[in-house]
Amino acid sequence: MELFKELLNYDEYLKQNPFHQNLEVNLKDYGEVDQKIVSEAYFNVDSETNIPCSAELDDLIRLHYLVTSRKVTTILEFGVGKSSIMFDHALEQNKIKYSDFVQKNLRRSNPFECHSVDNNEKWIEVTKSINPSIKNVTFHCCPCYVSSFNDRICTLYDNVPNICPDLIYLDAPDQYSPIGDVRGISTNNPDRVPMAADILTFEHFLLPGTLIVVDGRTANARFLETNLQRNWIYNYSKEYDQHFFELSEKPLGIYNQKQIEFCLGSELLNTYINS
Repeated sequence: MELFKELLNYDEYLKQNPFHQNLEVNLKDYGEVDQKIVSEAYFNVDSETNIPCSAELDDLIRLHYLVTSRKVTTILEFGVGKSSIMFDHALEQNKIKYSDFVQKNLRRSNPFECHSVDNNEKWIEVTKSINPSIKNVTFHCCPCYVSSFNDRICTLYDNVPNICPDLIYLDAPDQYSPIGDVRGISTNNPDRVPMAADILTFEHFLLPGTLIVVDGRTANARFLETNLQRNWIYNYSKEYDQHFFELSEKPLGIYNQKQIEFCLGSELLNTYINS
């Protein structure tokens, strides 16, 4: 994919960016870092599970690469876990390299911050315990409800952090934890699928250049693709089982233009201007 055209060697990238150490992952035990881990059929839809998902280094390496290669400043993450710790590491690298420039030249009120949303306090505490020294991530325990968007049944978090992210990572909620139903319908069934609509409710606030990554959740990604109103470039990778939405529009003003040029480069800026 174009997004990963310079990610040529996963092993080498991890050597240069050893975030796995913060996850307590032993590479000798893990095996090939670019292997795709396939869970059992009901593991991800088991409402009784108390076992955290294991680290999937291939996914985490790609996400880390997106943060560093796109010089991401602000992340909104739905679903805490190993990715939160990885984002902390990637943002710290960006902060060291770019904080002076961002402070002096861009309008970013939450620079080098990841705001991670989850409706399960337990998983937040589990994530914190893995790496207590995490410093660039703010955790938000937010209740999640079965609701509707344009009369389509979905789920929505309450009290989502009021930030302007340039990267959004969607990996929550699960289908069991949202509260309530609409006319008897909810996602609380192992044959249902997650259907988060939060991004749709604040799409109009997002800046050109914003990237959304949806981990799996194909039905949810299709729901987003159908209902997003602006000029998003959508790509699905069957190999990664991930969906990517990039907001390709003319800059909103001088500061948005500066951000796009600094983070994504002049070539992509010109593509946006001519879109």
